[in-house]
Amino acid sequence: MTEEIKIRQTAEEATVAVHAGQQASTVGARYGAERKERKPMVSWAALLHEAVKNPGFIHEAYSRFHSYSIGNQLLALFQCLEQGIQPGPLATFPKWKELGRHVKKGSKALTLCMPLTCKRAKTVKREDGTEQEEPIAFTHFSMRPLWFTLAQTEGKDYQPASFPAWSEEAVLTALKIEREEFQMLDGNTQGYAKKGRKVAVSPVAALPVKTLVHECAHVILGHCDQGDLADTEVIPHDVREVEAEAVALLCCESLGLPGAEYSRGYIQSWGKGQAISERSAQRIFHAADQILRAGTPAAVPPQENESEIP
Repeated sequence: MTEEIKIRQTAEEATVAVHAGQQASTVGARYGAERKERKPMVSWAALLHEAVKNPGFIHEAYSRFHSYSIGNQLLALFQCLEQGIQPGPLATFPKWKELGRHVKKGSKALTLCMPLTCKRAKTVKREDGTEQEEPIAFTHFSMRPLWFTLAQTEGKDYQPASFPAWSEEAVLTALKIEREEFQMLDGNTQGYAKKGRKVAVSPVAALPVKTLVHECAHVILGHCDQGDLADTEVIPHDVREVEAEAVALLCCESLGLPGAEYSRGYIQSWGKGQAISERSAQRIFHAADQILRAGTPAAVPPQENESEIP
């Protein structure tokens, strides 16, 4: 794992020395104290770069941690490899306790990105000119060292969740994307995306599923909002193509579908040696998550926001 990806910890390492009989609330309290000095950070662009340049990592991460967001899957795998931990099912200290297992003494928690729902008051003006305070809710993302793998625990036998089946038709239905008949005469065109959330894939496309995901990514990323992809948009054409193909790479390699090496070459060609920006990396991870989750409607919900997490 590169230095850029490494999660910045507090002044003291966020090592979880789990003692026999230690209460989950105590663990949570110590985490909070350790985080006061400096919040952990991670570069999503560097994480994406490592995933793209290491064939097999994306699929390994998805097969081990598929119930988590794809960014957290990669974070978890890199940390497991760095620390010499056997990758496997993840849960928090209280969740493992609920499942009849306890975390081994001296185990170091993995740090993942966790969504937190926050509330604050907002001053609004009434029709009569008076002001009042109204509560508003928003989501904040925080890096927290709260997760342990199965190999870091002992106790009751645990049966991992089955690997979810993915369907391209489920993706189109869930994301409200319409697949239309391919109408272009250019035999070199594999597929296209249009405004109105419409996509098409050539009947002779070499990699039809990868192409479909690429075109769906254009729709999800908002590349078509101002017209067909041939039109001039705020996001440069080369950036749009890199973003869409990176989404296709993350999704297809996660699912073990063909085309990963083609995607890597495509990204390199359109990227012209330029690094993917932090903002683009965040957009890429988010779009890939949407497509993977939309295609597996029967899968368990994301596990980063377990209700019992302190």
